[in-house]
Amino acid sequence: MRLEGVGRRYGPRGPWVLREVGLDLPAGTLARVTGGNGTGKSTLLRLLAGVDAPSAGRIAARPPRTAYVPERFPAALPLTATGYLVHLGRVQGLTGRDAAVRAGQWLARFGAAPYADTPLAELSKGTSQKVAVAQALLADPDLLVLDEAWTGLDTTARTELDRAVRARVAAGGRVVFVDHDPRRLAGEADAEYRVADGRVHGPGPRAGRTEPDAAPRARVRVGATGGTPLPPGLPGSPAYAHAGSDAARLTVTVDAAHSDTLLRALLDAGWHIDDLTTEGVRL
Repeated sequence: MRLEGVGRRYGPRGPWVLREVGLDLPAGTLARVTGGNGTGKSTLLRLLAGVDAPSAGRIAARPPRTAYVPERFPAALPLTATGYLVHLGRVQGLTGRDAAVRAGQWLARFGAAPYADTPLAELSKGTSQKVAVAQALLADPDLLVLDEAWTGLDTTARTELDRAVRARVAAGGRVVFVDHDPRRLAGEADAEYRVADGRVHGPGPRAGRTEPDAAPRARVRVGATGGTPLPPGLPGSPAYAHAGSDAARLTVTVDAAHSDTLLRALLDAGWHIDDLTTEGVRL
């Protein structure tokens, strides 16, 4: 995904909020956006998510499945938490059944399952934020855009969102986020962009991340069989196939750094690891 000379202003004669923005977001990228209040961070995120269109320049190769958590959640919609998630899941290409299953799983992960049938207008701010985050993760987006998505979440839900972000990146997705806490995913971003004076400055590779011209990361291929439902958002977005009776088989390839998370989830759910291969060498 590329932004080429992108600018944005509101109205044909309005002042430019952003000008001449150029950046690349390869697959598997975690990018942080920083800047002061009113500098255009949210405008940049809305452009990336496709909510706003550029007033100048172009955005090329936007991934087909994009999800966005805005700074403010539209809680006045006449739907329950589950109804809203199922509706958004179907908009994102899921079947109604699959959307309902994933909605229940994500609400449970964020500690909001007791509010599944509560109207959105009756939810607390924190629970509303959990629903907002859940809708963005329902369909394993190729591009996940988070605008202060951790704000209002409790500690457990923040930790779950951290895990979900890492899983999307490990699966080859792109995640772009703004957060007021400088410790959020500290040292994990591939690049950081700073918005100031109507310009986007950067990127700068973050400490501890692999440089573009460095040796490729080790990859691990896992095959497993089981029948117990697995939690959503696992690294690599496993693909399932029927294996007879009530069993299912999955195969998935992930960065070696994320293989422990995947294997632990499989073993905790009672799945059997059929094969484990790294860089062509069978283990």
